[in-house]
Amino acid sequence: MRRPYLASLAAAAAGLLAACAGTPAAQDLQQRQAAYVAVAGAPVRSFRLVSGASVYSWEPLSDTQLVVYTRPARAFLLDTWPCSGLTVANSVGFTSFAGEVSAGFDKILTMRGYLPCAIKQIRPLDLARFEFGKEAQRHVDVMARDDTALTPAPAGSH
Repeated sequence: MRRPYLASLAAAAAGLLAACAGTPAAQDLQQRQAAYVAVAGAPVRSFRLVSGASVYSWEPLSDTQLVVYTRPARAFLLDTWPCSGLTVANSVGFTSFAGEVSAGFDKILTMRGYLPCAIKQIRPLDLARFEFGKEAQRHVDVMARDDTALTPAPAGSH
């Protein structure tokens, strides 16, 4: 016996999935990806990590693209083979040789249980041309430290 409510439930689920694909978050991610690709330069062989430091920041764009900031004003768009775990990773690392991460040789390391992601291509980003979401970027307010709180009290003033 065929149950008509199962067909309508399946149709509702399909509609819900289609609606999720067009959500503002998904559209925002697609726009960010397009904005990064628009300012990506010609492929380079490798990039250097600052010695003794991890990357400054990173942003997954899809399961095949990752933006890596080596410094606040220096970033690269990495293209990978489809990589499970890239978009849900809490942290990333890289294989390298002498601090140099190379396309075709090195990998992106995500979480335990996921395979490393092979880097196919590395493109430097012209961040001066990157416009998308600049107004939404987080800014850090730097305040001078009040050294008076750190100055020891004179003897006998307890």
